[in-house]
Amino acid sequence: MSYLRRTAIATLCVALYGFIPTQAAERVGEAIRIKTEVTGASGPLAVKSPVHRDERIRTSKSGLGQFVFRDGTKLAVGWGSSIVIDKFVFDDSRSLQKLTVMAAKGTFRWISGNSKHTAYEILTPAGTIGVRGTVFDFYVGGDGTTAVVLLSGAAQFCGPGGCQQLTRRCDCVVAKPNGSLTDTRRVNRGVLRTLGNQNALPFLSGSQKLSGGFGNIGGSCGLAAALEVKPPPAPPSRVREISPTPEKPPKPDKPHKPDKPDRPDRPDRPDRPDKPDRPDKPDRPDKPGDKPHDDGKRADDNEDRPHDDSRG
Repeated sequence: MSYLRRTAIATLCVALYGFIPTQAAERVGEAIRIKTEVTGASGPLAVKSPVHRDERIRTSKSGLGQFVFRDGTKLAVGWGSSIVIDKFVFDDSRSLQKLTVMAAKGTFRWISGNSKHTAYEILTPAGTIGVRGTVFDFYVGGDGTTAVVLLSGAAQFCGPGGCQQLTRRCDCVVAKPNGSLTDTRRVNRGVLRTLGNQNALPFLSGSQKLSGGFGNIGGSCGLAAALEVKPPPAPPSRVREISPTPEKPPKPDKPHKPDKPDRPDRPDRPDRPDKPDRPDKPDRPDKPGDKPHDDGKRADDNEDRPHDDSRG
C-alpha cells in the first residue's frame, strides 16, 4: 500500500511540476525575500525556503524573489521569470567549484560570491555570460533575445556571433539566438525599445525595488525615469445616460480701458528780471546861514590891488 502511495505522489509531482522528488536533492541556498508569488519544485516559496540543485524557480507577473547561495552568491529573480539551478558543486572551503544556472526568460540581477570567477556560468538562449567577480543585470525575452548590463567588475558574453567584453559600469550588449550580437555600448532607453519591452530592466528603471544587499549597486545607469508603471485600467462602470445640458456661452471679454493720455510737460518758468540799479543819492543842500565862499573874488581883488613897495 505504501509503495502504491509513493508511486501516486511521484506521478502527481511529475504531472504538476515536471520533476521526481528525491531525498538526495542537494540544498544550494535559500530565499531571503519573496514578494507576491514565487514557486519552486515543491510549490510556493517563502522566506527561508531552501533552494535545491536542478530546481526551477518561477515568478508571477508581479513576483520577486531574492536568493542567496552557500558561497554568498546572490540572485534576484524579477517578475515573469523562469530559471533553473543546473549545476552546483561545493567544496569544503565554503567556495564553489561549479555553479551553472539556465535562464529561460525574465529579468535577473547577479552578484558574485566568494568563489573563483571561473566557477560561475550563466546560460541563456542567445549565449553564455562569463562572470569576472561581477554585479550585473540581465534580461531574457520570450524569443530568447538577451541583454546584459554591467554594474560592477567585468563580464563577457559569448554567442554564435562571437564574444563581447563588458568592462565599464553601464556597459551593455544585446544578443539574439540567431547569432546577432551588438557592440558593447552604454545602456540607454533605446535598448528598451530594441528589446520591445519597457519593463525589461526593472531593477535599473526602479519599477521593481530590491532590498538588502541587492539594491543601490551601480546606480540606475540613467534608466530611473524610463518606465512608468501604470495601474491597470478600471472596468467601465454603468451610468445612466443623461441628456447633455447646453453649455453657457462664454462671457465676452471686457473691453480694454483706453490708455490714459500722457500729462503735458510743464512750461519752463520765465527767468526773473534783473533788479534795476539803485539811483545815486542827491547831494544834500547847504544849510541856511552858511556864507557862500567868495574865494575867487578875493583873489581878483588882490591881483588888481597895487603893491606898495614903500612899505617894505
